[in-house]
Amino acid sequence: MSTHFDDEPRTSLRRTASPPDSPCNPRRHPHVRGHAGTAAVTAAGLAAAWGVAAGIWTPRGPLTSGAAIWSIILSLAVGLGAGIVLRSRWAMLLAPAAFAAALELTRLRVDGPMVDGIHASFYGTIALITGRGFHALVSLLPMALGAAVGAGLTRAWTAVPPDTSGRSARAVRRAGAAFVALALGVLMVGLARPATTAPITGPDGKPISGSVAELTTVDVDGHELGLMIRGASTENPVLLFLAGGPGGSELGAMRRHLSGLEEHFTVATWDQRGAGTSYDELDPTDSVTLPGYISDTIAVTNYLRARFDTEDIYLLGQSWGTTLGVLAVQERPELYRAFIGAGQMVSQRETDRIFYDDTLAWATRTGAGDLARQLEQAGPPPYDSMFPYETALSHEADVYPYDHSGNSEGAGQMSENLLVQEYALIDQVHVLGAFMDTFAALYPQLQDIDFRTTATSLRIPMYFVQGAHEARGRAEPFREWYSMLDAPTKDVIILDHSGHRPLWEQPDEFVDYMVNTVLAQNGRS
Repeated sequence: MSTHFDDEPRTSLRRTASPPDSPCNPRRHPHVRGHAGTAAVTAAGLAAAWGVAAGIWTPRGPLTSGAAIWSIILSLAVGLGAGIVLRSRWAMLLAPAAFAAALELTRLRVDGPMVDGIHASFYGTIALITGRGFHALVSLLPMALGAAVGAGLTRAWTAVPPDTSGRSARAVRRAGAAFVALALGVLMVGLARPATTAPITGPDGKPISGSVAELTTVDVDGHELGLMIRGASTENPVLLFLAGGPGGSELGAMRRHLSGLEEHFTVATWDQRGAGTSYDELDPTDSVTLPGYISDTIAVTNYLRARFDTEDIYLLGQSWGTTLGVLAVQERPELYRAFIGAGQMVSQRETDRIFYDDTLAWATRTGAGDLARQLEQAGPPPYDSMFPYETALSHEADVYPYDHSGNSEGAGQMSENLLVQEYALIDQVHVLGAFMDTFAALYPQLQDIDFRTTATSLRIPMYFVQGAHEARGRAEPFREWYSMLDAPTKDVIILDHSGHRPLWEQPDEFVDYMVNTVLAQNGRS
């Protein structure tokens, strides 16, 4: 005998994600399947639109602190929107994938190691981590977090079937989301930390009256280029420093090792276009030209002359900076009291050829077969790409070894000077990427330079500080050029324990030479 309740469908205590009669079952309700497809397209379109915008706004990834912070915020918002629209944690994969695809397509117009194809080498790994890796950190990660939160909020707001996963799995997901949110918050705090430089103080610990210690920018042809200015007295002569590279930045090295110069000069350390704190001014790279860098140097010189109301500008270069300095002196000699070259370059092409020959000989002699094969496959420089230069030039410490232990700057060279307050976190992330992208854009234009034929007579005093352990690829062309150079004054000093970076390896000796020779012989106008 049946009862009234026997005619009712039996209910089960087991929860199902999508029972046959559920409005969420697409087999019973085709319109649900259509909604899901529309939602997926909408979520992907939202993320792709942000990818296109990011590819236009920051094609090399965020290069300033503000851009990186906004990337986190906007990516979080886009992910949140995608999660709400899709109503599923699948948005955590869909939105970042759509963003990344749109970004890569949009920035195809941009060239450089940081955005080109992935290269299996040390520099290629650095480019991947600090380029695409950092961009993923400030875009894909917050987007995935936002998508997870959006999907969770939708489940709470609507009649979406309950989550069938166990409590432990839900707890793990929530803990993971909380950890990511905390990590992004810490990252934003780090990114918000501004770069600073300490004041120049007297014995009482207070800033010296009339001193200057600042990080600023100078507008050069529409580009805001970074400049660190430090000196105990603004009445002192100005020393403009040109870093090596192209694309190198030496704010940390100048402040850490050459504070002694600040007692006698107002030292202006300039990050050239594309380098260090000026990395965000690199694009468009088709306007990166050697004449443009010479014009930039002259413009920064004139800025310093006007700001400090002086004609006493000394020009100091290191490595590539010596090339740029000689070219600026050739074009506008009347702007400078004297030129000082440290680790002087004469012919990039010949230097690279000698490095190639010596590295190949070393690799063959020591049994470094893989390196020898790579060099033979690439052939001698010049090259069209930056990465063959890595193979030919980056083994200097092995090919030309010497003892750095007694020097102020050790074998780590530039890397020892990176974690300083003069760089914001974003600068520290990108300093090597800035070098690679700027080098790739400018270095091919330096191949016809040879001062032995183009700069044998200069109209201002010329001083040179060389390391006794300088690689022969630089030392031999320099000796030839120096012997034929005609200038009102020329002088060279060899520092016994140094290589290519003598001004930071033996800073006391360098400062002594600058004060007791260069400044003593030229004084003030």
